[in-house]
Amino acid sequence: MAMLVPRKGFSPAAARVACLLLLLVAAAGTSVAGAAYVKYKDPKRPIQERVADLVSRMTLEEKIGQMTQIERANASSSVIQKYFVGSVLSGGGSPPSEKASAATWQQMITKMQKAALKTRLGIPIIYGIDAVHGNNNAYNATIFPHNIGLGATRDASLVKLIGRATALETRATGIPYAFAPCVAVCRDPRWGRCYESFSEDTKLVQLLTASVVTGLQGDVSSRHPKGVPVVAGSKNVAGCAKHYVGDGGTKRGINENNTVMSFHDLMRIHMPPYDDAVIKGISSIMISYSSWNGVKMHENKFLITQLLKERMHFRGFVITDWQAVDKITTPPHQHYYHSIQETLHAGIDMVMVPYDYTEFVADVISQAKNGSIKMDRINDAVSRILRVKFTMGLFEDPLPDRRLTEHLGSKAHRELARDAVRKSLVLLKNGKKDGPPVLPLSKNAKKILVAGSHAHDLGLQCGGWTNTWQGHAGNNITGQGTTILEAVKSAVSNKTVIDFTEHPDKDSISKSKEQYDYAVVVVGEPPYAETAGDNQNLTIPSPGPDVIRDVCELVKCVVVLVSGRPLVIEPYLDTMDAFVAAWLPGTEGHGVADVLFGDYGFTGKLPRTWFRSVDQLPMNYGDKLYDPLFPFGYGLTTKPVTES
Repeated sequence: MAMLVPRKGFSPAAARVACLLLLLVAAAGTSVAGAAYVKYKDPKRPIQERVADLVSRMTLEEKIGQMTQIERANASSSVIQKYFVGSVLSGGGSPPSEKASAATWQQMITKMQKAALKTRLGIPIIYGIDAVHGNNNAYNATIFPHNIGLGATRDASLVKLIGRATALETRATGIPYAFAPCVAVCRDPRWGRCYESFSEDTKLVQLLTASVVTGLQGDVSSRHPKGVPVVAGSKNVAGCAKHYVGDGGTKRGINENNTVMSFHDLMRIHMPPYDDAVIKGISSIMISYSSWNGVKMHENKFLITQLLKERMHFRGFVITDWQAVDKITTPPHQHYYHSIQETLHAGIDMVMVPYDYTEFVADVISQAKNGSIKMDRINDAVSRILRVKFTMGLFEDPLPDRRLTEHLGSKAHRELARDAVRKSLVLLKNGKKDGPPVLPLSKNAKKILVAGSHAHDLGLQCGGWTNTWQGHAGNNITGQGTTILEAVKSAVSNKTVIDFTEHPDKDSISKSKEQYDYAVVVVGEPPYAETAGDNQNLTIPSPGPDVIRDVCELVKCVVVLVSGRPLVIEPYLDTMDAFVAAWLPGTEGHGVADVLFGDYGFTGKLPRTWFRSVDQLPMNYGDKLYDPLFPFGYGLTTKPVTES
């Protein structure tokens, strides 16, 4: 440092003061340098600059950690810190504890997040969950109708509100990332995931996809660049369009099977909803287990990288399905080392491991070091994941908001779900030939019969992906909720006598048939999810057909079918006085009674073709050979009683 020489006219005392000031400034500069400016931590910088800065600072191990998603059960603080884990999920039916409250969920995620923030670079985790008809893994959550029911409403505004409510209830449990929506175009109801699809019709799926994505993530500006993720605020979640692509078109509707069709038909039928999701700023896209013309989707570089990322300009991250890397081979996990290489080079960014994370991390590190997996591919994957995390504001607000817990299962959301149920029901028959309409039913009947396995069971009413992966029967799995029987009791006069039995005895009904004004028969499918729901027969499970015959042959009856798809119904249709498709309505059974008794009119329309026989399948609207029992878009209407 050069010596200070007093200027002419400067006293020695002034010089000493100036020297002291200079030393203080120098000391301050040293202090600033000690807490150096870090660009990726500056929320005022453009996201792309923050991403580039952070990636440049990361070790190989830290990068691979970001690409790793592990199951909650493995996610201890030590594991998160040792492996720099980028994401954690709850699989279906994996809460922190049985009947866990929103606060308990938040406490678990807070602990995990604090562990992540203690790592060298302090990169927060992104916690994900299947919130596919509400925050369906959480006890006391509002369970909305499954997508097939929402397709019957054809109400884009309603679906957007449901997306918004689902996001808020998911955030109420501290979770910022939902594996939703499913934007599959189900072309064969034998598929066990058909209820997760809005419709067989691509245009209807597109309409509702655009609505639910903006509900979950928030609105996107018309000037927003296509493909760049959008998460509007702390009450929204990052969404995930799934399962890319063609999962609803597999041969014979077999889950995870082969979709055999031309590129033109794939683009015409199954791809458009993904383009809509990308336009609306979807944050992530999950790849399908299925194949297209014999090539596993998880290793299809053409469809993932060249089409989705390059041609469609998707800038979020691509994630695998559960253990999907293992399923590249038969038997699963054979040649896992090679499967990892194939999927990552195809364009996968985040791998839902979810258990064998030590093997996954070790294999990726090994292949990155020997050049089998290119660093450019790893850097691209990490950049995409970080882009979403920065967009979500996770670096600024990584911890759950305790103020949001009150929104889980709120009254407002239950009213919204009730409205969705009303609008989702499809009236397919109302009165016998040349006879008067049966619906709406009278609230002032002297005596009525309610029968069937699904009349008083919330688990059956909600279906799969409720509380657990497969769902299950019972009235103690959802916390709050109203069964159809309870809703009927609430709707009718307190003077009305209601007899209820799941499986009535025909002789008993015969003895008292003159006493009943009418009967409400509620039957349907058991809960199921994915492959467990594949069904080549699509008949009404026993004892449903017997209950329909035994009751409807003796008493004027309304049959309400609770199912995730059309079933074989023609053999029983003449016996029924009225027939209602209720799909899987969720926890708000009052919505069923609202239309049965005329407080609201029937407005729902079939979101998919109702076949006569499974021998006709697949059969979809627009096919040359089209002879349905009820065509796509069919649905009788009624007016509310006050307008009749």
